[in-house]
Amino acid sequence: MNNQSSDVENELEELVLRESIVGATGLNESSVQIGIKGDQSLRETTLDRKRYESPVDKVMSELVVSIEDLLINRSTYRVFIGFNSGEIRTHSIFDPLRQEIHAAEKLVDRSYIDRQFPLISYSDKIQGMRDIYEGIQNSKMFECVPPHWRNIFIKRHMSWEPMLESEITTIMQSMKVMRELPDFYLRNITICIVQDLIRMQFNCDGTQIISAENYQKFIEQNIPDQN
Repeated sequence: MNNQSSDVENELEELVLRESIVGATGLNESSVQIGIKGDQSLRETTLDRKRYESPVDKVMSELVVSIEDLLINRSTYRVFIGFNSGEIRTHSIFDPLRQEIHAAEKLVDRSYIDRQFPLISYSDKIQGMRDIYEGIQNSKMFECVPPHWRNIFIKRHMSWEPMLESEITTIMQSMKVMRELPDFYLRNITICIVQDLIRMQFNCDGTQIISAENYQKFIEQNIPDQN
């Protein structure tokens, strides 16, 4: 009976990991990227829509410096940049269940950043993430988790590694280029150092999900001039 139970748990674990676009353990190691097609009408009319300068475009050079600072030197572990709307969403290691929303033009003001985003070293922030997950794993709440999910969480916790600081810098350095592509330019981007992922949407409504370690390869494949 125990062997049967174990087999069922293993099957469920494998199924959960297979069927998610991005699972609890991230992208499959063999995947450089995952593409998701969006609204077909938007894809077909991409080249007919006039392009406008957004609030983000006006402060792009200063903004990418600020975002890099948030991810490496401050409390932020996840950031969403809406290039068309000027909306910046952030998640803080000090308040991980809430999302904060900021205007792009505010994030080029150093005094605003100092008020809104506490300083913390990258290594301390990573350790904080490990502590949070360990706390969940040791909590009474964790007893509610089905066995196959418990196995996934424990394995992930044992092997987890965050995004590297150098990978964050590489992403930031390419941001302006991705936004200024002549046809299929960047509409929004999410960077998460916990999941080690970059999620990008373009004006054609397509979505690309890329692991940080494969981001440079994605750039080389899609923007030849950047080789």
